[in-house]
Amino acid sequence: MENRRLFLFLALSLVVMMLWQAWEQDYGPKPIAATNSSQTESSFPAIPDNRGVPSAPVTATDVPSAVVSTPATIPGIAAPVVQNSGQRITVRTDLLSVEINTIGGDVQVVELLKYPQAQSTPDKPVRLLDNQLQSYFVAQSGLLAGAAEAPDHYAVYNALQNDYQLQGGSDEIRVPLTWTGKQGISVTKTLVFKRNSYVIAVEYQVNNQSGQPWNGRLYRQLQRTLPGSSGDSKFIYTYTGGVVSTEANRYEKVKLEDMASWKAEESYAKGGWAAMIQHYFLSAWLANENELNHYYSNVVSDTRYVLGMSTAEAVVPAGTSQQFSTRLFVGPKEQHRLEDVSPNLKLTVDYGFLTIIAQPLFWLLENIFKLVQNWGWSIILLTLLIKLVFFKLTEASYRSMANMRRLQPKITQLRERYASDRQRMSQAMMDLYKKEKINPMGGCLPMLVQIPVFIALYWVLLESVEMRQAPFIGWLTDLSAKDPYYVLPVLMGASMFVQQKLQPAAFADPIHQKIMMALPFVFTLFFAFFPSGLVLYWTVNNVLSIAQQWHITRQIEAKAAKK
Repeated sequence: MENRRLFLFLALSLVVMMLWQAWEQDYGPKPIAATNSSQTESSFPAIPDNRGVPSAPVTATDVPSAVVSTPATIPGIAAPVVQNSGQRITVRTDLLSVEINTIGGDVQVVELLKYPQAQSTPDKPVRLLDNQLQSYFVAQSGLLAGAAEAPDHYAVYNALQNDYQLQGGSDEIRVPLTWTGKQGISVTKTLVFKRNSYVIAVEYQVNNQSGQPWNGRLYRQLQRTLPGSSGDSKFIYTYTGGVVSTEANRYEKVKLEDMASWKAEESYAKGGWAAMIQHYFLSAWLANENELNHYYSNVVSDTRYVLGMSTAEAVVPAGTSQQFSTRLFVGPKEQHRLEDVSPNLKLTVDYGFLTIIAQPLFWLLENIFKLVQNWGWSIILLTLLIKLVFFKLTEASYRSMANMRRLQPKITQLRERYASDRQRMSQAMMDLYKKEKINPMGGCLPMLVQIPVFIALYWVLLESVEMRQAPFIGWLTDLSAKDPYYVLPVLMGASMFVQQKLQPAAFADPIHQKIMMALPFVFTLFFAFFPSGLVLYWTVNNVLSIAQQWHITRQIEAKAAKK
C-alpha cells in the first residue's frame, strides 16, 4: 500500500535479480571446455591452430574455416610451433610491460603497471594478456595471401634486439621485426608504443620483388581460454566475453558460448572494433576509420575462443611496396581514454539499458571527485545532490506516509469493526481517506520515478574502474571490495530498521508484519558482500531519507495537534 513498502519490494527484486545473475555466472550454461589430465603447460601451443583465422582467400560470405590447417601447410613454416619456442622481446613503457614473440610477432603478455592486482601487492600489476595455460589470452595478427606467400601468426620473424625501454627523453618505442619469404616477398612488422598510451600501433610494410602482383589482406584476432575467477563478489555480475562494434550495430555482445556460430550482420563493415572485455579492463583490435573489415569468431579445440577481423583484399604490384596498419588497445576502461581511442569504445563501460541516465551520473561523480579528491566523499555528495533534485518528489511520498501514520489508529479501528466484511471495510477506509483528503497511493509515483536513478547509480559504482582500489577513510581502503569489518552493512541495516519505525504499518496480518520487519536483516546479509562504495551510497541515502521523513512527520503531527 504505502510507497516505502513498494520501494522495499522493488529493491528486494533488484537483489534477487543480481543473485540470479551470480547463479547463472557460477552454475548456468557455459562453454564446454575439454579437459585432458595429461596436458602440461609446456605442451600447450602458444600459437594455436588456425581454425580461427579466415581462410585465404576470403570472400564476402566466408567465415573462419572449420577444417584444421596445421602450420606445416602454411608457406614458410616447416613444422608446428610450441609455447616455449620463439624469441621473447620485452618492452616497457610508463604504463605497460609487454612480451612479444618472434613467432607471429604476437603480443602475448601485457601487464598494466598502474593497476596492482591487489592493494597488498602493489608491485604485482594486473596481467591482462597472458601466454600461460590457465589464463591464456593473446593478441594475434598476420597477413594472408591465398597461394602466394605471406607471414601469418605462425611466421618466424627476426628481431634486432630483445629488450626495449622507454627513455626519459623519448615519447615513442618502435620494435621492428622482419620476415623474408622464398618467392621475393619480404615484410617488416613494426610495433609502436607511445608514452602515456595503452594503444599499440602495428604496421606491416610489404615489399613485393616476386615479379607478380601480391594479393593479400591483414587479419587480427584475440584468442583466449575460459577466464578464471576475477575475485569479485559472488553477489555481483559483470559481463566477460566478446564485443563487436560496427556502423550497423554500435555495441554487439558475442558471448563465448556463441562464438562457434556467431556471424556478423554485414559481410564487410566500415571501421569499428572487436574486443574481449571483462570487469574494469579490455583488449580490442581497432579498425581504421574508412577501412572495410570482415568480422568473425570461432572456437578452437573446444578450449579457446577467437574474435577478430580481416581487411578487404589489397593488391601490391610487382616491384612496389605497401603498408598495412592497425591498432591494439590493451588497458583499463578509463572513459576519457576510450573516447579518444575509437568511436563507441566507451560503451565497453557497460551500464546496460540505463546508460542514458548512468553517463550523466558518472560525469557528475567525476567532477565532484576533481574538487574533493576522494571517491568516498564524492559518492556522499552525489547522493546528497540526487536527494536535493528529488526533494519535492520524496516530500510528497513522506507526507503521504506521515498522514497515513496519523490516521493509523482510525484505520485500525475500521479493520477491527469490519473484520468479517472486507467490502464494507474497504468502503469505510476510502470514505476516511476522502474526508481527510489523503491519497494512499499519492507517494508511489514519486518513488517509481527515482528507482531508475538508483539502479543507474548502482551500475556506475559497479562498472567504473575509478572505484577499483579507491580508498575512503580508515578501514575502507577499497570501495570496489566489501567492507572487511561489515560496519557499513550493519549501519545500512540499522537505517532501514529506523525507516520502518517511522512508517505506518502496511499490513494487519502479524505474519506480513514480521516479514517486513525481517527485511532490514535480510538486506544487511546481502549487502555484507556488496562493494563498499555501493553500501556507502545506500546508507547515506537512507540516513538522508530518515532526516527528511522525520522532519515532515513532525510538521504534520504538530499541525494536527493544533486542530
